Amino acid sequence: MAQAQGLGKKYIKAFLKGFFVAVPVTVTFLDRVACVARVEGASMQPSLNPGGRQASDVVLLNHWSIRNYDVQRGDIVSLVCL
Repeated sequence: MAQAQGLGKKYIKAFLKGFFVAVPVTVTFLDRVACVARVEGASMQPSLNPGGRQASDVVLLNHWSIRNYDVQRGDIVSLVCL
C-alpha cells in the first residue's frame, strides 16, 4: 500500500510538472504564432462556407505573418476589437 501511494505521488508530480510547462507554452503559441478559428455565416462566401451550407469552416489564423508585416494582396485578414 505504501508503494502504491509513493507511485501515485510520483505520477501526480510528473503530471503537474508537465502541466506547468505545457500550459504557458500552449498559451504563448496560440497568442504569438497561430490559432484555430471557426468561420460561420455568409460574409466570407464563396471563399469560405461555399454553397450556403450550414456547416462552418475551420481556419488557421497566422499571427506570425501579421507581426512581421508579411501581408500580401489576396490574403484574408481577421480583425478583433478588444
